[in-house]
Amino acid sequence: MLFRTKLLASAALFSFTTTFAYADSHAGMSAETVVASVNGSEITLGQLVMLRSQLPEQYQQLPDDVVFNGLVEQLVNQQLLADSLEVEPKRVGIALANETRSLRAGEVVNSITSAPVSDEEIQTAYDARFEGVEPDSEFNASHILVETEEEANEVKTLIDDGADFAETAVERSTGPSGPSGGELGWFGVGMMVPEFEAAVMTLEVGEVSVPVQTQFGWHVVQLNETRETELPTVEDLRSELASEIQQETLNTLITGLTEAAEVTLPEEGQFDFSLIQNLELLED
Repeated sequence: MLFRTKLLASAALFSFTTTFAYADSHAGMSAETVVASVNGSEITLGQLVMLRSQLPEQYQQLPDDVVFNGLVEQLVNQQLLADSLEVEPKRVGIALANETRSLRAGEVVNSITSAPVSDEEIQTAYDARFEGVEPDSEFNASHILVETEEEANEVKTLIDDGADFAETAVERSTGPSGPSGGELGWFGVGMMVPEFEAAVMTLEVGEVSVPVQTQFGWHVVQLNETRETELPTVEDLRSELASEIQQETLNTLITGLTEAAEVTLPEEGQFDFSLIQNLELLED
């Protein structure tokens, strides 16, 4: 494993005593500005800025002067230790190759995901997603649940003769919705058992069904109201659609690069998959 010194957790623990002359302004400063050096190896302002941006949240809250000095100490110590390494292990070069590849690829990905997506592109993606899509229907119904068909027929007769549905549900229903007048609230297709759903779909608003049998017993159903669900708006999906467009742009780029490149992949059976756990391969 690569050895990495850690930024100390508080200002009181920083022991680096070298003092720095701070400029009164940012004039002339750049990423290449040399902040410190170790035996001729330069530590630049850009390196400090990069490290500062990658610090964990708890260190982000520390004062700039504390972080600045701490990072300089860290880089100086790392350079001293790095210079003392007489033989560079194979794993260091392998890790650097992986890190370089990842960073370079990440820059391309960031350039795509940070690029603005136009309103026209988002509208086109929205239209494509919902082309031919109809709003779903939702139903608001009440029911009276009893154990037998005979009881259900009695309830149906009472309702047909003018009895109030909600009051009858309170008096006769054995279901959990009985005390609330049998109200089931809003539900969509597929949310109720098939027999109940089929009965609801045959009703007009205000109509009461004939007794319907399900696994729970016998139901007398009243359809209270129907409505169509509203499709999400472009604004509701703007962020999601933008991400999808950026992802598609990235996929298209990768496809194009792959088609233009000479890529050689391992043949089936060429490698024992367990080799990826063999850390001894990283040793000289």
